[in-house]
Amino acid sequence: MSAALSDNLKELLDTPVFISVATIQPDGSPQVSPVWVKRDGDDVLFSTTVGRRKEKNLRRDPRVTVLLQPFDAPYSYAEIRGTAEMTTDGGQELIDELALKYTGKKYAEFNPASVNDTQRVVVRVRARKVVGNI
Repeated sequence: MSAALSDNLKELLDTPVFISVATIQPDGSPQVSPVWVKRDGDDVLFSTTVGRRKEKNLRRDPRVTVLLQPFDAPYSYAEIRGTAEMTTDGGQELIDELALKYTGKKYAEFNPASVNDTQRVVVRVRARKVVGNI
């Protein structure tokens, strides 16, 4: 069953706010990464590359938590618990869109070393539960 995001949370996700993504390591311990984010309806999208720890973790166990905490409102937060779906379709387009949102440049301009990146992955998080005060 899916959970809906509040209008306030949707508005924040549409700004250049960072999220922290928590995945589960093979030994059961958590792994957390700060990432850029995009919203698609009530889904949360972020980008990674094939072979990175979070990609490997999500392939093995798609359970994920996304934490949003606005830098200008440190006592406000939203935790989105859900399941990740991954595809390489649209991977380069998503990272370019996110780079423009956060830096004003395409990803290769912002990060010239990215030409050596492996294939980009679109991670779509379908919310199962949303908690917090946003």
